Amino acid sequence: MEAALVFNSAVALAIAFLLGHLYKTVWLKCETMRRRLRMQGIKGPPPSILYGNLPEMQKIQANAAKPSSTSLASDIVAHDYTSTLFPYFEQWRKEYGPIYTYSTGMRQHMYVNQPELVKEMNQSISLDLGKPSYVTKRLAPMLGNGLLRSNGHCWAQQRKIVAPEFFMDKVKGMVGIMVESTQPLLRKWQDYVEAEDGVNADIRVDEDLREVSADVISRASFGSSNLRGKEIFAKLRSLQKAISNQSFLFGATNFAFLAMKKHDNIGNLEKEIESLIWDTVKEREQQCAGASSSSSSDLMQLILEGAVKDQSLGKDSSKRFIVDNCKNIYFAGHESTAVAASWCLMLLALHPEWQNHIRTELTKVCGDSLPDADSLPHLKTVNGN
Repeated sequence: MEAALVFNSAVALAIAFLLGHLYKTVWLKCETMRRRLRMQGIKGPPPSILYGNLPEMQKIQANAAKPSSTSLASDIVAHDYTSTLFPYFEQWRKEYGPIYTYSTGMRQHMYVNQPELVKEMNQSISLDLGKPSYVTKRLAPMLGNGLLRSNGHCWAQQRKIVAPEFFMDKVKGMVGIMVESTQPLLRKWQDYVEAEDGVNADIRVDEDLREVSADVISRASFGSSNLRGKEIFAKLRSLQKAISNQSFLFGATNFAFLAMKKHDNIGNLEKEIESLIWDTVKEREQQCAGASSSSSSDLMQLILEGAVKDQSLGKDSSKRFIVDNCKNIYFAGHESTAVAASWCLMLLALHPEWQNHIRTELTKVCGDSLPDADSLPHLKTVNGN
C-alpha cells in the first residue's frame, strides 16, 4: 500500500515537473517574446495555451466558406485572393495592422505585410530571418538546400551564382524558346475550335499551360536534353503532390504506417530525380568538353560553369548545388507560370475590349511576324502602360 502510494506520488510529481517545465520553456518563453513585441507596438490575437490561434483560424475560415446572401455573380472573380484563401490573415490585418503576431500551437509567427520590410528580411544574411525551418523541412526532398530553401550565407553564395543567369539580357535569349513552345499549343487549341463549330469550344487550359511552362523550362534548362528534362519534371510533379498531402498548419499526421509509406515514396522519388539530373549534368559536361566558348549555352550549362568557377564550392558541394538548384528552377517556374497564364486568360475572357487593344497593338508592332525580345518592350498594353 505504501509502495503504491509512493509510486503515485512520484508519478504526480513527475507530471507536475513536466508541466512546469513546459510552461516555463514553451508558454512563458513565447509570452515573454510577445510582451516584448507588444512594447514595440506589435500586437496580435491572444492565443490559447495548447492550440495557440488554431481554433480561431479554423472558425474564421469556416465562416468565410459559407455563401453570402449578398454575393453577386460578378464577385466570382476577386483580385484580392488572399482574403479568400487566408481570411484570418485579412481579418487580423484590419484589426492589428500590417505587422502582428499569431500562434499555431506552441509555434509563434509574425505576419508582415510591408513589401520593403519583407525584402530587407529576406536579404538579411546576418540574422536568422530567412525561410522558416518548419515549412522548408517538408520541402527538403523537392528543393534540397537550393536557393528557395537556403538561408544566410549559403543563400547569398547560391544567389551570387544563379541570379546573373536571370538578368534581363539572359532572359531575352529565352524568348525564342518560349515562342517555339507556345506555337504547338496554339495550334492544338485551334484544332479544338475547328472540330466544334469553328467559333467556340470548351477547353480545359490548366493542364495545357502546365505542360507548355514545363516545356519552356526543359528547353531553357536542358537544351537538347529536354526529353529527359520532361521526365524530371513529371517526377517532380509526383513529388509535389506527395508532399502537398502533408498538413502544414492544421491537423496531425495520419496513422504511422501510412506516414511511413508516404515517406518511403517521397524518398524514392527524390533519389530518382537526383539521379536523372546528375546523369544529365554528366552528359552536358561531355558535350561541353569539346565545344567552343562562343557556342550558345542553356541554363544548366551556365549554372554548371558558375558552380565550377566558384572556388568556395568543393566537389561534393558543387554537385549538391547543381542538383538542388535544377530542382528549384522547375519548382519555382512551372506552377507559378501556369497559374499566372491561366489568370491572365481568364481576365482577357472577362474583358474582350482588352483583347481588341492587344490584337491591334500586336499587329502594329509585329506585323505578320511573331513577337520577339525586341518587340516586347513596345507592347504598352501588355506591359500595363
